Amino acid sequence: MKVLIDMNLTPEWVGFLASHSIEAVHWSEIGAATAADAVLLAWAREHGHVILTHDLDFGVVLALAGMSGPSVLQIRTDDVMPAAIGERVVAVPREFAVEFELGSLATLDCASHRLRWLPIRTRS
Repeated sequence: MKVLIDMNLTPEWVGFLASHSIEAVHWSEIGAATAADAVLLAWAREHGHVILTHDLDFGVVLALAGMSGPSVLQIRTDDVMPAAIGERVVAVPREFAVEFELGSLATLDCASHRLRWLPIRTRS
């Protein structure tokens, strides 16, 4: 699994994930800090990366556009540092490797997680 780390998370995630044999890159190494979420989604899809974020907007964009990827992992805790939530961030994608490979939106906090297949079906 390769991970694109959103601007709203510290670049410390790159080293943390590397220590768990996960290839990662922080968006600040690739593009503009002010890039729209759609730009990150397009880059991640093109390069086969899962997006790691603290931003709920990615789920909204995926749902409204009916996109089937890339997969997104949303951290929903107050403390988003690797020391606080890192082990869960590593564990969930490993447990659901197939879902992340095929396209999913996962939301995790300190105690639980939710996973939805992509594309997300909106009610009409």
